[in-house]
Amino acid sequence: MISYETFSRIRHLRDKEKLSERQIAEKLALDRKTVRRWLDRKSFAPEPAERVRPSKLDGYKGQIQAWLERHPYTAAQLLIKLREAGYTGGYTIVKEYVGAVRPKTREAFLTLHFAPGQCAQVDWGSAGVIQVGNTRRALSFFVMVLCYSRRMYVEFTLGQAQDQWLSCHQHAFEYFGGVVPTEVMVDNCKTAVLSHPDDGPVVLNPHYADFARHCGFAVTPCGPRRPNEKGRVENAVGYIRKNFLAGLHCDEFAEMNPAVRVWLDTVANQRIHGETRQRPAELFAQERAHLQPLPARPYDTAVVKTAPVSSRCRVTFDTNRYSVPSRYASRLLTLKLTADKLRLYDGDQLVAEHVRSYERHRDYENPDHVRELIALRRKAEKSRMLGRFLKLSPNARVYHEQLGERRMNASHHVQKILALAEVYGPELTRRALDDAHQLGAYSCEYIANLLEQRHRFTPEPTELKLTHRPEALALELPPPNLSIYEEDAR
Repeated sequence: MISYETFSRIRHLRDKEKLSERQIAEKLALDRKTVRRWLDRKSFAPEPAERVRPSKLDGYKGQIQAWLERHPYTAAQLLIKLREAGYTGGYTIVKEYVGAVRPKTREAFLTLHFAPGQCAQVDWGSAGVIQVGNTRRALSFFVMVLCYSRRMYVEFTLGQAQDQWLSCHQHAFEYFGGVVPTEVMVDNCKTAVLSHPDDGPVVLNPHYADFARHCGFAVTPCGPRRPNEKGRVENAVGYIRKNFLAGLHCDEFAEMNPAVRVWLDTVANQRIHGETRQRPAELFAQERAHLQPLPARPYDTAVVKTAPVSSRCRVTFDTNRYSVPSRYASRLLTLKLTADKLRLYDGDQLVAEHVRSYERHRDYENPDHVRELIALRRKAEKSRMLGRFLKLSPNARVYHEQLGERRMNASHHVQKILALAEVYGPELTRRALDDAHQLGAYSCEYIANLLEQRHRFTPEPTELKLTHRPEALALELPPPNLSIYEEDAR
């Protein structure tokens, strides 16, 4: 509400000085909506209230309120009672009126109390995305809170699948000193609960149920759509976002878990808790004696899948390719997947093991797998060469045996002799090989010398071609004077 003086100034600035709404608002330090509203008013006096049209429900409103005080009737039930009382109106105005006058109730919650070692609550939190190599991944964090002491464990992951869910539980129990509470309270995520109908039994995830039996705790799911039942971990998730993640700058996923471990040990578990007014680390010292130890044999948290091997000796998982030995090409193997390892089995035999990659579209090759394939190919090539060599001559097998006895690298000589056969032809090479065998000369150099000597290029004689002019051939020469030789003889 503005004063009459301000209203007068607004009208004066518009009518006399011809200022716009924006200029008037700036000059009087008012909101433009306020200026517009008072410019639309014809006078400063309050405008008359709108005339309210009578409703067929007016005579029954008191009765409706009385009925609602006795029982929370629905609008449809009230319409039936109103019809019996003589109401002739429609359902819509009854529904709108009931919605306006029905008392608003707020759900009340009990304060839950837990004995030492009785319960832990777990949940996931989301922390945006983070760069991982050549790609970006959704960043999650797992939280477990011991309900009595409020001591918490936090671990960042790049997924919320079954393998991360189980391994985070295992790491949390190890962080608490290798101890387990009597029960773990979870929400209805599929890694823990397959179904939780309102009026039926809870169906736990078999893998998680088996993990719970091994570790010795009972799984307690929250009611459907009732996250308040695990309020301790819900508050912890919010505390992590406000305290640890707020203002945090980590460019690499590898930096997250070491950083949060320091924060847990120096801040989160050492602070004065807002409800207990004690440090979680100090209360945990009292609670630890009531926690049960983990079994000596750790649970295998790996998730088992079938993995087809391609003809290129690769298994593809999450867009990445991992090599296996060549003898398993185009076969079906068993994949055991953990948060950090990827193992491939043929039955009970370990075939290959790789560090799990969270990048995308990468190829990971074990040099030993390639070395085995290369050795097989070399062996096959030597076999093919030997077959071609044995076809050169009936004496080729004996010649090859002698090469093996007398030469360090018989396959080298076989390869050279096959190359000579490409140059001189198989027939000439066969003859040279037979002759070398007769002479006891076992070497590719002997074969090469025989072929070169026998087939050295020598041009055949051809007709004599004279290049002199024809007139030069017609010259007549006088007989020689031999008297000078007779005089010398005297």
